[in-house]
Amino acid sequence: MSRQRICVVTGSRAEYGLLYWVLHDLRADPGVQLQLIATGSHLSAEHGMTVSQIEADGFEVDRRVEMLLAGDSASAVAKSVGLGVIGLSDALESLQPDVVLLLGDRFEILAAAQACLLHKIPLAHIAGGDVTEGAYDESMRHAITKMAQVHFVTNEDAARRVRQMGENPQHVHVVGSPGLDHLQRRPLLGKAELQQALGAPLGQHNLLVTFHPVTLSQDNGLAEFDELLVALEETGQDTTIWFTRPNADSGSRAIASRLDGWAGQQGQRVQVHTSLGQLRYLSLMAAADAVVGNSSSGLYEAPSLGVPTVDIGDRQRGRLAAASVLHCAPERAAIAASIRQALALDCRGTVNPYGDGHSAARIVTALRALPPAAQLLRKPFHLIGATP
Repeated sequence: MSRQRICVVTGSRAEYGLLYWVLHDLRADPGVQLQLIATGSHLSAEHGMTVSQIEADGFEVDRRVEMLLAGDSASAVAKSVGLGVIGLSDALESLQPDVVLLLGDRFEILAAAQACLLHKIPLAHIAGGDVTEGAYDESMRHAITKMAQVHFVTNEDAARRVRQMGENPQHVHVVGSPGLDHLQRRPLLGKAELQQALGAPLGQHNLLVTFHPVTLSQDNGLAEFDELLVALEETGQDTTIWFTRPNADSGSRAIASRLDGWAGQQGQRVQVHTSLGQLRYLSLMAAADAVVGNSSSGLYEAPSLGVPTVDIGDRQRGRLAAASVLHCAPERAAIAASIRQALALDCRGTVNPYGDGHSAARIVTALRALPPAAQLLRKPFHLIGATP
């Protein structure tokens, strides 16, 4: 009996980290032939060439699809999507998967979804139905939902939104966030190991900071980032600030340039990393006094570690959040006040609304039980409240 060919497309460090245990469990299933396509910033030296991390983790990359142009303007990103559709179309035609699995809402994933739709390949999508009002990722996420046939959502609110978009309730599975599986299945680094892995000592206090472009604002969030830097200058010399660089979105280069110039003036108490990888990143998060910025990791993983989050601005507005998440305006005074508030919070016992850390097994079980492609591809619009 032939094995089920399940192809996973990954285009960024963050989404690969969330997919890790799903990939692990698919590879371990004797009934599955795992196919893996790496694209987007995975193949960019500017963003850490993180395809090497995928291979270091023991996964075979079946196809590499170059799509990023040397720029971060709206035109460059739009053209990158076009290149992605072309390259991913070639990869899918070669691999002939039975189903493709995608996660999230980035433009690389939008390109993959378009290619799957036109190739008549069933598409399973992780993390549809979420809300992030400050980024154009919101629209791409919902577009991918409509191109997909199977939906692995992270919470019941998201499930209701996906069903509201007319998707078949039988194919909407609430699985939680697969990123939380790391916290159940992989021991984090202790302090000595972490400091060695980081190449620098932890401070008496530590902030983990990530700020991505706010793609619906006129300046892609650069002014907001400047406000954040001023607020961070108010922290004491006993506080080490650990930055990870922004995603490959419109405006990312301006933010990265501003970060480099500012960090160069701060001395050793500011440490900047292009990519930490999931183990170092989560280990550092567990050791931090607070997570600061506008990354989804502050809402997904930080609550399970009992670490407070200062969520800045609108990028994550509307996303389900635990009680440990403090939302604040993108203004220096508000950010500084929220950081002080976060440092005083006791977040032990926080309930994470994104699940229990056993998402990968649920996803693999559902993928293995999928009906034939011809049945999946014909999907009527399920109108809520309609008379049977």
